[in-house]
Amino acid sequence: MLRDMESAWTPFETTTWSVYDLTRYVRQLLESDFRLQELWVVGEVSNVSRPSSGHLYFTLKDEQASLRCVMWRPQVLTQAHLPQDGERLEVFGRIGVYEAGGQYQLYAERLRPAGSGELFQAFLRLKAKLEEEGLFDPVRKRELPDWPAVIGVVTSPTGAALRDVVHVLRRRFPLAQILLAPTQVQGDAAPAGIVAALELLNRDSRPGVILLVRGGGSVEDLWSFNEEAVVRAVAASSIPVVSGVGHETDLVLTDLAADVRAATPSAAAEVATPDQANLRESLLQITADLQFEFGSQLGERKSSWSQLYTRLLRASPLASITNARQRVDELSLRGAAAIRHQLALAGSMISGLAQTLRAVSPQSILERGYAIAIRPGDGAIVSSTRQVRVGDALEVRVRDGSIGTQVTDR
Repeated sequence: MLRDMESAWTPFETTTWSVYDLTRYVRQLLESDFRLQELWVVGEVSNVSRPSSGHLYFTLKDEQASLRCVMWRPQVLTQAHLPQDGERLEVFGRIGVYEAGGQYQLYAERLRPAGSGELFQAFLRLKAKLEEEGLFDPVRKRELPDWPAVIGVVTSPTGAALRDVVHVLRRRFPLAQILLAPTQVQGDAAPAGIVAALELLNRDSRPGVILLVRGGGSVEDLWSFNEEAVVRAVAASSIPVVSGVGHETDLVLTDLAADVRAATPSAAAEVATPDQANLRESLLQITADLQFEFGSQLGERKSSWSQLYTRLLRASPLASITNARQRVDELSLRGAAAIRHQLALAGSMISGLAQTLRAVSPQSILERGYAIAIRPGDGAIVSSTRQVRVGDALEVRVRDGSIGTQVTDR
């Protein structure tokens, strides 16, 4: 006889997970693996995003996979260079799980261009060496001239940095003459070219300030500005130097050796020149100051003349007579005021006494609704029951007259 095998089968009971519990379990598994908590990952950067929160989001990818990366704002602020789409980076951090999105990701702490670990170490070694020699000492920094008649520029003659600098200088301070010392700013020949350009401008001696500028790029692109010869040439310049290399987040050693570090080439042109709009305001302020000074001097002269005139009046007998006449008037007014005051005091005292008399007079008592009993025979006021007997006649005086009455009970 055939049996229904399906109805007789008891399957293995498995646990049913919530999405949250499963995701949390996976996160705990990943975060418990020490090999995933401190690691470097290399790949090509894409989808870079930095919202208003200041956090940094991007993706690392290669030919076969991609990895989402997150860097929190405190770590972002410590980076000398932020990633750009298309560049290869080495990212240090830990693997975790973003539970709300159900995806694993790399929480980044440090960034460096792929293969630039040795460059970075060389950067740190040279920085420490030059810092120990005092090349970066703030005491060495010089003030920039307020009105540079000639501005030297060291950069590539074909780069965007030169166009940006010229645009800013023409807008802010068109009176300045621009003296370009062209050089390569990238490649093997760049360091020697930059040093030669700086020396050329120093020999010319006309520039009041030198702008050493270049647009943004990778660490390798900007490395010429970390070369020891270039940094020493900046520090040795007899003319103040403004270093405006790369973007705001980029840091090169010429930034530390220069008298002023600017975030960008455009910013370098701005810090080196006064704004013509500000100059107009200064001119207006100077005009106002001159007018004020003229008015002040005129006022002092008038004040001096007035003082002399016052001294003359004081020396005149007419002044004494006038003062005596005024003194008489003043004493008369004070005497009249004193008499009025005494009269007012006396009148107030009389009014008070009259009010007191009215308050204690018998008539005032009657006005308030009371009555006074008087014996007609002797006119005595009855103030006790012992003063009368049953049958005595009494006169009851009220507010508006008298009433005759007889004692019937006592």
